[in-house]
Amino acid sequence: MEKDLVIIGGGPGGYEAAIRGAQLGANVTLIEENKLGGTCLNRGCIPTKTFYKSAEVINCLKKADEFGVSLDKYNFDMHKAQKKKIEVVNKLVNGINMLLKGNGIEVVNGRAVFKGPKTLEVFCEGKTEEITASNIIIATGSSPSAVSVPGVDLKGVVTSDEVLNFEYIPKSMVILGGGVVGIEFAGIFASLGTQVTIVEFLPKILYRLDDELSRKLTVYLKKQSIRIVTGSALKEVKSYGSELKTIVGGSKGDLKFDCDLLLMAAGRKPNSEGLNLETAGIEYDKKGIKVYENYKTSAEGVYAIGDVIGGVMLAHIASEEGKVCVENIYGGNSKVNYNAIPSCVFSFPEAACVGFTEEEAKENNVENVVGKSMFGANGKALTMGEGQGFIKVIAEKKSHKIIGVHIMGPHASDIVHEGSLAIQNSLTVEDIKDAIFAHPTLSEVFYEAVCGCIGKAIHSMPKKM
Repeated sequence: MEKDLVIIGGGPGGYEAAIRGAQLGANVTLIEENKLGGTCLNRGCIPTKTFYKSAEVINCLKKADEFGVSLDKYNFDMHKAQKKKIEVVNKLVNGINMLLKGNGIEVVNGRAVFKGPKTLEVFCEGKTEEITASNIIIATGSSPSAVSVPGVDLKGVVTSDEVLNFEYIPKSMVILGGGVVGIEFAGIFASLGTQVTIVEFLPKILYRLDDELSRKLTVYLKKQSIRIVTGSALKEVKSYGSELKTIVGGSKGDLKFDCDLLLMAAGRKPNSEGLNLETAGIEYDKKGIKVYENYKTSAEGVYAIGDVIGGVMLAHIASEEGKVCVENIYGGNSKVNYNAIPSCVFSFPEAACVGFTEEEAKENNVENVVGKSMFGANGKALTMGEGQGFIKVIAEKKSHKIIGVHIMGPHASDIVHEGSLAIQNSLTVEDIKDAIFAHPTLSEVFYEAVCGCIGKAIHSMPKKM
């Protein structure tokens, strides 16, 4: 019997698409080769945030004396941190299982490959099952990219997947890649006492961020004794006993860094291999599966969403694409507003952004005004001992419509959604200015930055004419 909707991949994009399909009355089958929740839940977002919290607690303990708390000593137990990680992950995986069951979704644990345009062969525990469907969504996610240089197969060279299972804290670590993954691990391990060096090929870390935010965050990371080398590429890895020697090439010649561990965090690649896409007539390349309107592939009735289609690889983008795709399959007219999608970096301090950067506004010939407010002038931030950072708001010059929000500071990952809501709903500076923000809160910094776009911020010095 032909099924209504089959989804390959049980990550955020896949399982949320499955639930949305069930809500719309579809008979849904979800195929997952490993654990439900995908990379984000099992090997990415959630595990790293449990370690991030451990690092955050340690950072608080280091400055406890500022708050009148005296500590003789404290110890960090990696085994307990790992146990906490596993507990959190298992609880969330079980929650997804219950949601799928509650929505009447059939879950098949196995590896799916295309046998034809609308036919799948699923391999599970030595058995093979053939499934046909009116509609198929590919949501197989991504995996760490490999870098082809001599020595990357040596012991001590690991990916982000492997480092999450560590039972010890390395004395020194070189991280290849200054993107979100590399920066987050750098902050975590530096807080735990590891000497960290970041090697980034591009001229700046976090290249998608607003230039000012990237520069300022670089300064704060260096204050945490994190060494940052930009405009450089890994050339070779050598083994010396229990240590590694990494050879890095830059504009000023080669640099050598000794370390216990080399973390490969230079991006991710779409999981498109092994699906037998050619048999189904599905076009793809190394950047991912090619999609057209409403995430349709080149094969009729087959769609693809999330990391597997390339672009910015974020769990919440995959989730939104999955839901929109399903809604449109069943007669809707939904769209993803990519300009309103926030991006967060769990560094110390946090960074987050949504919408246009100043550079992008200039490239697109958008005349704009900018307002900025510092956390150092905010009462709540100062009581927390986290006065570093700022919020920058970018608005169109004529309409005053908010088009970009960039944050570095405490709880940036929470505050950024105020910017996302503003952009999604085409709110203007005046719309926000007329709202009342509670005092004392961190969100007041956002309010001040918005008002600063039109010179009406109360807690900022007036600009000299």
